[in-house]
Amino acid sequence: MPEVKSRPCFLTPSTLNPTSPLFVFLPGMDGTGQLLRSQTEGLEKAFDVRCLAIPPDDLTTWEDLSGQVVELVRAELKNDRRRRVYLCGESFGGCLAMKVALHSPELFTRIILVNPASAFNQRPFLRWGSQLTYWIPDYFYRISGVALIPFLCALERTAPEDSKALLQAIRSVPSKTVTWRLSLLRDFDVTPAQLRRLTQPVLLVAGGADRLLPSVEEARRLVNYLPNAKVAILPMCGHTCLLETDVHLLDIFKAQNFLESTTPREQTESVLTPVSE
Repeated sequence: MPEVKSRPCFLTPSTLNPTSPLFVFLPGMDGTGQLLRSQTEGLEKAFDVRCLAIPPDDLTTWEDLSGQVVELVRAELKNDRRRRVYLCGESFGGCLAMKVALHSPELFTRIILVNPASAFNQRPFLRWGSQLTYWIPDYFYRISGVALIPFLCALERTAPEDSKALLQAIRSVPSKTVTWRLSLLRDFDVTPAQLRRLTQPVLLVAGGADRLLPSVEEARRLVNYLPNAKVAILPMCGHTCLLETDVHLLDIFKAQNFLESTTPREQTESVLTPVSE
C-alpha cells in the first residue's frame, strides 16, 4: 500500500470568534504553527484565529502547498462566503502567503507579510550555505540549531520560554525537510506583474534589526509593486519579531489603521516603536 502522509491543517485557539474576521497565519520554516502563541491572545480580540501547521514530512511544491492552504480557507468559509479574511505570513510563510494570495486573490480582504523570506536570494551566503544541508546528518542539524538562535531571535527582547519554544520548533523539523524548504526559498519567484494583481491592502512589517535577512530593504522593494501597500518598520526587532515581548500585531494594525478602510497609499512607510499593552 502507498505511504499515507499527513496533510497541512489549521490549528485553532481555545477561543473561537465565528462572527469576527478570519485571521489565517502561515508560519516560518519550522511549520509547526506553535510560535504564534504569544500573539494569539491579542489577536483574539478582533479575529477568529487559525494557524497553519505543516507536517514535518511535507515535501510538496509551492503550488501544491498553496493549493492546500486555499482548500483549508474555503472550508472555513463554507458557512459564510462573504466573511472577511486576513492572510498573514511570516518569513517562509510570507512567501507562501504571496503564493496563496495569487492562487485565489478573491478570498482575502487584507494581507500581512512579516519579514518575508522572498529576500532569501539577496543573501549569497544563505543561498550557498543552504546547499550544504544536503550533507548534514540529522543529529548534527539538531545540535547546530542552537547556533541559529542569535540570527533568528533578538534574545534580549524575547522571553526565555519563547526562545526555548523557538529552539524546540527548529529541532522538530528533520534535516531532509529543512533542505527541501530551503530549496523552495532558493527557487521562489514572484514577478512584479504578479504582485500588481494583489490590489487588496497589504501591510509589510519589517524588523530593522533582522540579522538573517535584509527585511527592511525587501519591504521597500515589494511596496513598489503592490498597488495598495505600506511598510511598518520595527527598528529594534529581529527576524522572529512576533516572539518579542513588546511586539503586538493587533497594536501594529491599529497604529497603521489596517483594521479599517483607508485611502490607498495614505501612508507608505512608518517607523514604529512597539509598546507593551
